[in-house]
Amino acid sequence: MKARIPQNMQGQGANMNQMIRQAQKMQEEMTAFQDEFASREFSSSVGGGMVELTMTGAREVTAVKIKPEVIDPDDPEMLEDLIASAVNEVLKNIEEASNAGMSKITGNMSMPGLF
Repeated sequence: MKARIPQNMQGQGANMNQMIRQAQKMQEEMTAFQDEFASREFSSSVGGGMVELTMTGAREVTAVKIKPEVIDPDDPEMLEDLIASAVNEVLKNIEEASNAGMSKITGNMSMPGLF
């Protein structure tokens, strides 16, 4: 005995296969982007260039440059604030670049929890 596929269900297997291929392609593009992004460097400069910080897309600090004139033993809080500001700025830049790159791949499709 042969099973009959309802008329409205015929051809959906081909569509499903196409959707699976598209999802696999998107996954490959996302993996390639993440690998490249992790090694990319991002920098920020605060205090008129007094403190510069460089970080990778993997959020690893690779360089910190502090101009000697900003080092005041009587005011360590100013240097602390500049460093915190530089870290926050570069992290914001990394997040924005990551979101922009993923949006290009996903076509702005919302995928909570994936990135």
